[in-house]
Amino acid sequence: MGARTLDLLQESIEAGDKETAKKLARRMYNEFSAMHDLYRDWITDLLTFIGGRFGDDTLYEALKQSVDGYTKNLGNRYTDKSTRRKLEILTAGLRGHLQPFEIEEDEEKFTITPRPCGSGQRQIQDGAYGPPRNFMKIRKAQPMTFDQEDFPVYCAHCFFQNMASPEPGGSPLFVTEPSSKVGERPCRIYVYK
Repeated sequence: MGARTLDLLQESIEAGDKETAKKLARRMYNEFSAMHDLYRDWITDLLTFIGGRFGDDTLYEALKQSVDGYTKNLGNRYTDKSTRRKLEILTAGLRGHLQPFEIEEDEEKFTITPRPCGSGQRQIQDGAYGPPRNFMKIRKAQPMTFDQEDFPVYCAHCFFQNMASPEPGGSPLFVTEPSSKVGERPCRIYVYK
């Protein structure tokens, strides 16, 4: 039980044991998915507490500070990279949500459409904003809700990602456009050329 699933999977592949390798790959997916959702829900619970206790202004500041922090760290990986390389880095991170997505290209940008979003959309579809979890929905339409009412608190981080840049006055690493019905229809992510 103490061995990493990755090590066991690699051993099975090297031994030519396809059936065990398939079982271990599914196990590793389930292990990571459970950890992913635990952290997603943990941060949503914290945001629910902050917003419920201290209001939208404090929630805004908390989201801005935390997203600025990780965006600056991400920015170091993006600086002086080609658009294609930026897209590769972003999609590597999006694969961490363990859901498929489509990528389309036009002259101006790449458009990524999760099917479904592995974090916010799945959380909504799993009923986390109703009983018994009752995660917060930001009632008032405002910039951090993309001017939508009853906006899932977890999804508000996308607004701050859109504003954050690794360099002062620089452009965002990517831009997320939420659907008009968050959770029901997919959001889109743009990487501009």
